[in-house]
Amino acid sequence: TPPQLLCPAAPPQSQCSFSILPGPAMSPPASLRRCCPPDFTAAVHPPGLAADLPPPFSLLRASAQPGPHPAAPLLRTSTCQPSCVPVWPPPSAIAVPLGAPPFQWSHAAYVHGSEQPPAPGPTGGAGPVWAPAGGAGGVPPPAERWGFNTTHTSSFGPVRAPQPGYAGPYPGQPPYGGPAPAPGPAPAPAPPAQKRLDPDAIPSPSASDVPAVQRSRHRIDPDAIPSPIQVIEDDKVKTTEPFTTGVRGQAPPLVTTHFQVKDQGNASPRFVRCTAYNMPCTADMAKQSQVPLAAVIKPLGTLPPDESPPYLVDHGEGGPIRCNRCKAYMCPYMQFMEGGRRFQCGFCSCVTEVPPHYFQHLDHTGKRVDYYERPELSLGSYEFLATVDYCKNNKLPQPPAFIFLIDVSYNAVKSGMVAIVCQELKTLLDHLPRENPEADSPVRVGFVTYNKVLHFYNVKSSLAQPQMLVVSDVSDTFVPLLDGFLVNVKESRLVIESLLDQIPEMFAETRETETVFGPVVQAGLEALKVKAVCVPHLSAHRRSSWKTEKQGGQEALFQPQISFYNSLAKDCVAQGCCVDLFLFPNQYVDMATLGVVPVSTGGSVYKYTYFQAETDKEQFLNDLRRDVQKLIGFDAVMRVRTSTGIRATDFYGSFFMSNTTDVELAGLDCDKAVTVEFKHDDKLSEETGALMQCAVLYTSCSGQRRLRIHNMAVSCCSQLADLYRNCETDTIINYFAKYAFRGVLSNPTKAVRDTLVNQCAQILACYRKNCASPSSAGQLILPECMKLLPVYLNCVLKSDVLLPGADVSLDDRAYLRQLVSCMDVSESHVFFYPRLLPAMKLENGSLPVAIRDSEERLSKGGVYLLETGLRLFLWVGASVQQEVLLSIFGTSSFSQIDSSLTSLPVLENPYSQRLRELIHSFRAQRSRYMKLTVVKQEDRSELIFKRFLVEDKSASGGASYVDFLCHMHKEIRQLLS
Repeated sequence: TPPQLLCPAAPPQSQCSFSILPGPAMSPPASLRRCCPPDFTAAVHPPGLAADLPPPFSLLRASAQPGPHPAAPLLRTSTCQPSCVPVWPPPSAIAVPLGAPPFQWSHAAYVHGSEQPPAPGPTGGAGPVWAPAGGAGGVPPPAERWGFNTTHTSSFGPVRAPQPGYAGPYPGQPPYGGPAPAPGPAPAPAPPAQKRLDPDAIPSPSASDVPAVQRSRHRIDPDAIPSPIQVIEDDKVKTTEPFTTGVRGQAPPLVTTHFQVKDQGNASPRFVRCTAYNMPCTADMAKQSQVPLAAVIKPLGTLPPDESPPYLVDHGEGGPIRCNRCKAYMCPYMQFMEGGRRFQCGFCSCVTEVPPHYFQHLDHTGKRVDYYERPELSLGSYEFLATVDYCKNNKLPQPPAFIFLIDVSYNAVKSGMVAIVCQELKTLLDHLPRENPEADSPVRVGFVTYNKVLHFYNVKSSLAQPQMLVVSDVSDTFVPLLDGFLVNVKESRLVIESLLDQIPEMFAETRETETVFGPVVQAGLEALKVKAVCVPHLSAHRRSSWKTEKQGGQEALFQPQISFYNSLAKDCVAQGCCVDLFLFPNQYVDMATLGVVPVSTGGSVYKYTYFQAETDKEQFLNDLRRDVQKLIGFDAVMRVRTSTGIRATDFYGSFFMSNTTDVELAGLDCDKAVTVEFKHDDKLSEETGALMQCAVLYTSCSGQRRLRIHNMAVSCCSQLADLYRNCETDTIINYFAKYAFRGVLSNPTKAVRDTLVNQCAQILACYRKNCASPSSAGQLILPECMKLLPVYLNCVLKSDVLLPGADVSLDDRAYLRQLVSCMDVSESHVFFYPRLLPAMKLENGSLPVAIRDSEERLSKGGVYLLETGLRLFLWVGASVQQEVLLSIFGTSSFSQIDSSLTSLPVLENPYSQRLRELIHSFRAQRSRYMKLTVVKQEDRSELIFKRFLVEDKSASGGASYVDFLCHMHKEIRQLLS
């Protein structure tokens, strides 16, 4: 029988509801996946292949040795010192009915938000029902049965009416409205109208019953279920004023909304975002709701030009003012008393004496009279200038250094990578990191080339030509020179440029194919040490994880195969040496093992599979430029302090931890984010709320030791309704993704996926049971701020890390897992739910409204730009007007469009200019350069493009949004029963 979809009863406050009633049910969706970009190619580990294959290009960045937070030093003076940074001067309910053509429905006449149920519908149910157009009953034709297809090959399924400009079905596809080939078996007899069946009570057609070319016929209208695009656009409309951080427990605008922030005592959401801004008062309440309590912290995040960076405060030789007990730093949560002579810590309630040089009188409200003159008293984010007491061995750090390690083996030279790098480095030397744009960069540089031996270069300014020193015994690595290896760019510019000109020529005829990775990193580490140490021997290791996966041991795939790299990473962190890897693999290179060093040191990994200079040069050079030029801190140690009642328990990101409290990062750049999870250890108070302070001790590019402080205060609640009213779904998904991607290190991927689905179902079931008004069991009730949780979680489950396809290699999965581990909320959002924009009307200068990530939203006569955070796709329909093609590609023929283009031709027309500006603006928003791929409809590359249409079913088992929503409803009903 046709599914009957009930219009919701009067929905409770702050929720989204819709109903699912009997009809042919969908089978529970398989775990979901989203395939990786097209340059991620499958690679099988050949027998006997030595996996100690190096990245052809690496970058070591380091400063002097780090030091942990010491005890509070004596305080003497208090001044604000100028520096290169500026110095101090209830929501309504939503009822979402479900349905799709060819159904019609009759309205129920009841007041929205009323507690009275609607009048019984014609079928005896609790409300108005949907009925097929043209009749109230009967069996739908086979083409209109809805089910869970195992294949998804059609380009446009007949779910709705044809898009404008549609020229007809593709070969082998049934026409709109016509019967589908090879229909399944006849349906079971219709149940009585009064009886409601569970969605999982009716079997769906088996794989053999469903034609391969037939698309699922949903009786649920995709336009009626919660839309990510609608939520994003509504938030943009709602955000008209700057966001002020002074209100405790106020959730910020979404990461997709452009807004200005005014710091009034809490850290900007550009630095800190929380999963919940109303924290449960008790551990039992948190356990009951299952809402994760976490914060995503981006300590050195960049700010837009209209916002001031954190102010630098110098408290003199005594260093920053701190609590005597918990060592929290002075912040807006400290309460001054006794006329300003003491202050009470907001974190531990300890009373501390105010040093004489920091004393100031209080006004009639109890605030210091210099409250607005001190960043540490009135702002949520600021910096302290650290003293020598905060440095290891009580010695101020040396200026940082970059060591460029360049692979000069046969493959690297042949691909053109060596010549490209050497040419680009000559330009990059003028753009090394600096805090004052007018001053010279203090960063020193050094150069090493390697294949199976190491070549060090003396580029001392007094030399007429650079000198090469070769280390052939890589089992006992040492640095053959110290003087002349790390030099000032300005002083040794001529010698360095001579070296970079000679390197491609010196190795142009090389036939050496062997390379080493571990020893070259060790060599760079040794060059940064004051005293050399003995290093272990590194032998070539082989990885058998490809075979392991076939045998079912999936949790071993992401683990490093030898312990040497763990030890090497630990040594790098101890010496403040951060490693960035630029990989150009043509075969399996064991990313899970090679990535240990950069991930543990706070570095980055860049991967260019099957690198070709003609198509990949622009992407590599842009990544290299940004990696070298971006703001970075060295020898960083991060600690998160909390008020009494909660504590930080788990940390997710790219770092190293030698204890349970200090996050150590040899390098911390402006793109890295750390996700922190909190747990209760006592009861919280609704009056005082919960406090968090993130303190990062690091060395700046100028060699200064600094403390960057971010403070955050959230409200506490004793009612579950208040908890669900103030959550942020994007941050929850960031936490879930990192939690799951760490889980695969020790658990099978299926167990990890099941854990995510179960926790999401518990979150929504708890809301339905404790917060929603009584309603029919056929209704799926979602909290307003979490109505996108199912669709976003579906995208996480479809990722290649959790559900890889047959064409996804182990290296690709390990690479993506490492990328996501340090993403902030904005990057993880676009990574899991890509942005899809119609690019047909750009002349007016405004950004077009995005459309949902589904194939049925595409028109044959349209052009669409899709952004994944790592790649850009320009999809061109087969029926696009000739004038549009001429404006974009310079040709009016669809067949003459060059699919190999990685950049659009520069044409003198407004449309071309606007489209190129749009692509440029997208790239400027991301931490990595997004390579452009032109996709022609029905072209082979369209299969890759479709993998990112995450609301659709994936060919390898991932469910569609609609199917997963029904599956989630089933899970919730099982929990409630």
